[in-house]
Amino acid sequence: MTISTERPPVAAIAALGLTQIIGYGSLYYSFSILAPDMARDLGWSSEWIFGALSVALLIGGLAAPLMGTWIDRFGAGRIMTSGSAIAAAALVACAFAPGKIAFVAALIGIEIASNLVQYGAAFALLVQIRPQVAQRSITYLTLIAGFASTIFWPITTALHAHLSWQNVYLIFAALNLVVCLPIHAWLSRGVSQTRGRTGEGAAKRVEPSLPPSVRRQAFILLVTGFALESFVNSALLVHMVPVMSALGLGAMAVVVGTLFGPSQVLSRLINMVFGESLSQVMLAIICAILLPTALVILIATAPSVPGALVFAVVFGLGSGLNSIVYGTLPLALFGSDGYGRRQGQIMSVRLVVSSMAPFALAFLMGNLGVSWSLSIAALLSTVAVAAFFAIMRLTRPVVAWPETVLNPREARAH
Repeated sequence: MTISTERPPVAAIAALGLTQIIGYGSLYYSFSILAPDMARDLGWSSEWIFGALSVALLIGGLAAPLMGTWIDRFGAGRIMTSGSAIAAAALVACAFAPGKIAFVAALIGIEIASNLVQYGAAFALLVQIRPQVAQRSITYLTLIAGFASTIFWPITTALHAHLSWQNVYLIFAALNLVVCLPIHAWLSRGVSQTRGRTGEGAAKRVEPSLPPSVRRQAFILLVTGFALESFVNSALLVHMVPVMSALGLGAMAVVVGTLFGPSQVLSRLINMVFGESLSQVMLAIICAILLPTALVILIATAPSVPGALVFAVVFGLGSGLNSIVYGTLPLALFGSDGYGRRQGQIMSVRLVVSSMAPFALAFLMGNLGVSWSLSIAALLSTVAVAAFFAIMRLTRPVVAWPETVLNPREARAH
């Protein structure tokens, strides 16, 4: 494995870190805090308002592959600049929505804008800026962006204590327009100028680590692993309080929520300091193993408080690493060419699955009980582990054995 001597683009990472915090905070994390008042103003139950969010996530997921293609064709910087404008417009449209249909349409606009400004596009931009050090750049970016919930939950709560949800959304629209859009435009211009100086043909690339014959199989395994992890992660995060209560842990759900965020950041920090020697496939396997391990700990120890705390930490560590692997593993396996398109395809499956996960887990808990439902989730996440192990087997170099030692059938078995 060759280590690049290039330095990560520190200014670009710091700028993108700010826009990711605003992008995730204003377009994603704020919704759960503002949702009760949204539901009241629209005359909906809380179930209906989150149902509208699921529909918006589903449509956003279906649109993600097209957006990934645009990122490759027009450049991630330009797409993120447009995405900031669309995000601001969608937030304003939500704030001024005269009724339910207009509100859902604006919510769909928010989810489409999210695809254009959040991790998928930001990872692609880092790949387009300096492909050779993109894996390290992605790790640094996720470390900064990991504070989005920590920053925006209290900001949203404080603003909402004095303002209506509509006015909060108008402030967030201004942040996307005044802060994020100029930063994305600056980064886009920087990439264009760099390519103009060096020439398009001289741009460095990251070569695929897989031979063409196994890339399709590896991509299917990769999408399967990511989809199963997204399903379990999304379902658990939405239903954390009901799950803890049903297991007899009650108020511990609050403590679990407090430990989850810092554990995510901790895992990214550990990976940044010690992860250089690990291959991206091995990092994906470690990340995948942490999820079923956390669930087994929770099931086996409930209603133990220490067990719940260990579950929270292990679950947070796995979730934090997942954000990194989602960006770095496709780059390591398939190279930098067509990275945006592949990210769009992966994002599409993840968002579609995530949109259905909360309902699916609620259905399972209602019909099978919490313990059996968590056991099924642990089994699904174990399948994700198997998928990444299968990818590792595909990445092993083929050894050219002498014909006198092995016959062709034995050679293929190796």
